[in-house]
Amino acid sequence: MIDINKIAEKIKNKISLTKAEIYEAVDSYTKNIISDEQFLPFIKAIYDYNISDKELYYLTMAMLDSGEKLNLTNLKSVVDKHSTGGVSDTTTIIIVPICACLNTKMLKLSGRGLGFTGGTCDKLESFKGYKTDIDIQQAIQLVQQNGGCMLTTSKELAPADKKIYALRNKTGLVDNISLIASSIMSKKLACGANIIVLDVKYGNGAFMPNKKSAKILAKKMKRIGEYANKKVKIVLGKMNQPLGYNVGPKLETMEAIKVLKGEEKSNLYHDSVRLASICVSLDKHIPYIVAKHKVKKVIKNKTALNKLKTMVSCQKGSLDLFDEDYKTPTLIIKSNKKGKVISFNTKEIGNIVAKMGTVKIEENDTINYDNGIRTFHKIGDKVKINEPIFYIYASSTQMAEEVGNKLKKCIEIK
Repeated sequence: MIDINKIAEKIKNKISLTKAEIYEAVDSYTKNIISDEQFLPFIKAIYDYNISDKELYYLTMAMLDSGEKLNLTNLKSVVDKHSTGGVSDTTTIIIVPICACLNTKMLKLSGRGLGFTGGTCDKLESFKGYKTDIDIQQAIQLVQQNGGCMLTTSKELAPADKKIYALRNKTGLVDNISLIASSIMSKKLACGANIIVLDVKYGNGAFMPNKKSAKILAKKMKRIGEYANKKVKIVLGKMNQPLGYNVGPKLETMEAIKVLKGEEKSNLYHDSVRLASICVSLDKHIPYIVAKHKVKKVIKNKTALNKLKTMVSCQKGSLDLFDEDYKTPTLIIKSNKKGKVISFNTKEIGNIVAKMGTVKIEENDTINYDNGIRTFHKIGDKVKINEPIFYIYASSTQMAEEVGNKLKKCIEIK
């Protein structure tokens, strides 16, 4: 049996680990040959002392090789976009149909809500009946047919990562940049795309608190991708406020539809245009400015909107949401002063909405898709006295009032 303590000691003393040692450690843990307690010193040593980029690549590949890998060679060039997470980040639902219209293929595997951030799959299921758990071969056929497909992450992809992440979460070892990088990239490489665009968010509404830490994470992920012979593009994005105006699965999906209708041009619109343009530019080997013109055109002429309708229909989702408008809110929070918006406590906004039942806290929880909030301002906007600053959509008046009292503390107006 592998001696994990000996490996942990090598990490502590900056003695390089071999590929075989890393693979054996990960394989033994994934196959339950060793327990959580026996494996923990390995992860704890990486958390405390870090490892080299090459060792980090071996760790990523060991997690990748623990399960299935998608073979997308029949699709030729495939682009994958990944965001490190943020509040009101609904770019995937906008980008995939845009890219599909421009023959930039995307097979997008997305997750559920995590902590204070909503998950793309939860948002997609706001289209009643939408099947996120379709078979991979069916997903590949839909990409061939429509140019894109959005579904949930397969349990068979990088199972070692899921097990290691659960252990890190249980033992408070989540916020290490090397471990975050290997976790993300093991799943991205398993998805089989040859071009990977990584949208690394930072700020008080993201997992990376500042630009410096975001850059370090970005460099590590890019290096892993390059070792794996993938084309990797890093995009840094500031998140000190919700990306869109809505927070909550159905509300965010409705906002994505409005972006594709050309009705909303918030930060969500601009971020989506930028990311889609980068994906198309890399895939088609054309200048970014040319790609951007094409991206804006398919939004303006509603081609991307119609493509999203087709994609939703093909996965058994209802199209009712495309004709639905915002309902009367349960409660309206108004400003008690005039001035400018100085800041948001974005992470707390995400936490508040998550506790409204919009994110699964426990595995057996059901999601309340209708709950959430709508904001009306961005940092720097002027606010008049008695002007609405939040609409709250809640299951009850009591919940709305409790949420309202908390939200008032999440915006600073001076």
